[in-house]
Amino acid sequence: MSSVVSSKITGKEYPLSKIFSSDFEYHIPGYQRPYAWTEDETGALFDDLYGFFQTENTENFFLGSIVLIKDEQNRYADVIDGQQRLTTLSILFAVLADTFDNEDYKMDCKKYLQEKGNVLEGIEAQPRLFLKEKDQPFFHKYIQNIQLDALGQLDPAVLDTEAKLHIQKNCAVLRESFAEMFSNDDDRLRFTQFLLTRCYLVVVSTPSQESAFRIFTVMNSRGLDLLPTDIIKSTVIGSLPKEKQQGYTEKWEGLEELTGRDGFNEVFTHTRTIFVKERQKKTLREEFEEYVLKTVSPEQLIDDYLVPYTNAYVQLKNCEFTATHHADEVNGLLFWLNKTNNSDWMPPAIKFLAEHPNDSKYVLWFIRKLERLASYLLVTAQDVNHRVDRYKWLLVEMESRPDSTLADPLRNIELTDWEKEQFQQTLDGEIYTMTAQRRNYIIQRLDSFMSDGGASYNQKLFTIEHVLPQHPPVHGSWLELWPDEQERKYWLNRIANLVPLTRQRNSAAQNYGFATKKEKYFQSKGGTSSYVLTTQVINEPVWTPDVVKKRQAMLSDVFAEKWELNPSRQSGTDEGLFLLAGRGSSAMGYPIDKDCFLVLKGSRIAPDVTSGLPQNYVEQRKTLLGIGIIQNNVFAEDNVFTSASAAASIILGRSSNGRREWAKLDGRTLAQSGH
Repeated sequence: MSSVVSSKITGKEYPLSKIFSSDFEYHIPGYQRPYAWTEDETGALFDDLYGFFQTENTENFFLGSIVLIKDEQNRYADVIDGQQRLTTLSILFAVLADTFDNEDYKMDCKKYLQEKGNVLEGIEAQPRLFLKEKDQPFFHKYIQNIQLDALGQLDPAVLDTEAKLHIQKNCAVLRESFAEMFSNDDDRLRFTQFLLTRCYLVVVSTPSQESAFRIFTVMNSRGLDLLPTDIIKSTVIGSLPKEKQQGYTEKWEGLEELTGRDGFNEVFTHTRTIFVKERQKKTLREEFEEYVLKTVSPEQLIDDYLVPYTNAYVQLKNCEFTATHHADEVNGLLFWLNKTNNSDWMPPAIKFLAEHPNDSKYVLWFIRKLERLASYLLVTAQDVNHRVDRYKWLLVEMESRPDSTLADPLRNIELTDWEKEQFQQTLDGEIYTMTAQRRNYIIQRLDSFMSDGGASYNQKLFTIEHVLPQHPPVHGSWLELWPDEQERKYWLNRIANLVPLTRQRNSAAQNYGFATKKEKYFQSKGGTSSYVLTTQVINEPVWTPDVVKKRQAMLSDVFAEKWELNPSRQSGTDEGLFLLAGRGSSAMGYPIDKDCFLVLKGSRIAPDVTSGLPQNYVEQRKTLLGIGIIQNNVFAEDNVFTSASAAASIILGRSSNGRREWAKLDGRTLAQSGH
């Protein structure tokens, strides 16, 4: 017999103006994890909001759902799911209030952070959101009372919880974004109105804790819910002539069986990216219908895209590239690509493999370069927006140069000299202080560069240990060998002082003298280690600053050789050029003085414009088409615009902040490049 949920469950979507109103008083229960969003999630949220604000003038933006324990007649609500978004949105409103010049606007923003109170309604003056007890006084003082300058001046070292550190860093990210994107109160006001009236959260609430947890579990479970591909399938198959429907249905279901339902959904996500070349702003179904189904027939979609893309996806995902030559090398590189913990590299890899299935030598070249690019983006901690943008330029070049060969290969897959410099600086830095995923990848990849293939990098138990201990005992040999405290701090967390192990950390063994540590902690029964890096350390007779310095230089040379990090002065695209792509457009250009911007011949504009494109840009676009400067949506000659924003808006067919959207291949925008 099925269980019956006795408590009433309600679900309703609300704009942010209602979410942050006297209807709700949010409390984070003590058993919840602390606030944990980093600059990556916060930056991605702002970019998504700002991008939607720029491109969509009537659609609403869906921020997801939150789950509350709440009685319908009571404002008080325990937050079961949604703490991260509510906290980050509160920081965003604080930054808005701080940024406005108009004092009335500042006060209006503050009411979304704090309830002013209403004696007649029996509502006390208090914050709208209460974090965990240890973090709430800090959050209230700096965010809800909008003391952001004071927050920014705090030394991160004195912040005693991770949540406080995240609050400070995320506030800084949002302040920087607002300073770059908005120059006056009118623009800030329009963005605020968009946030309050067109950005929605779905609130699912029940007065029962048991029901709330059940709802949360169901919402986050991996059931057989209707996927976007199921809806797209009905549209595509239904558009075929009846006599073809059965055959194509069997072909479709065969592909789905090959990948699994979730895997097939990923194929569609990557296919959308190949067509759109931008991060998803609406649902997969909406964007697939708008950008894919409108440009290809149902037969073309299945035969020319889904079949080769699905086969490529399976080979890439499972490291199962098959060829007479170079298959093992390609699959070895795919192993590392799949360890980067994101799939943003998949769309260009799928497109390339589908278009060059029989050129194994070129495939090897491409996958080797792609692994280097993906490693750079991971190691230097680039966020999802930067990653998608970086791969976008590769997709743009692949589309414009479908006949590239190993003799004349793709250029945008190469690292620029600036990227190589950033890569090397990061690798030479404090590796141990990075996230576990990043530092493990770096150590394992380095060991693989130096290995003969005997080591395995799939162990569930993998730890990284310091050779020179983090806290050497006062009485012992370590301080005799390393008497300079600053020198110890400098080398402690760098890669030369780190070794990989396949055992649990032993806090006592960490502080052994070097000889004892090697014998009892680093080496196996045979006196060696399966890892080359650890074996090298075991073979060192002493561990002194000179040994570590030489080792650091040697390991840096290995990285430089294997990942080809020495400057070439031959980047994929001229480093003085700025790129732009989106909505079917792709363009190159550069600033020619303080204000003007030159767009190069051959640049392509979007095929249409959005309703929000200012009328003066609509007219200018028509003029350029009318006089032949733009022919068949392509610039027939170079053209100078009065500003980077004018050029970007006319090319993209939507409102655009050119200083932010024109970017170099490595992601540096016009604004970041000093223009």
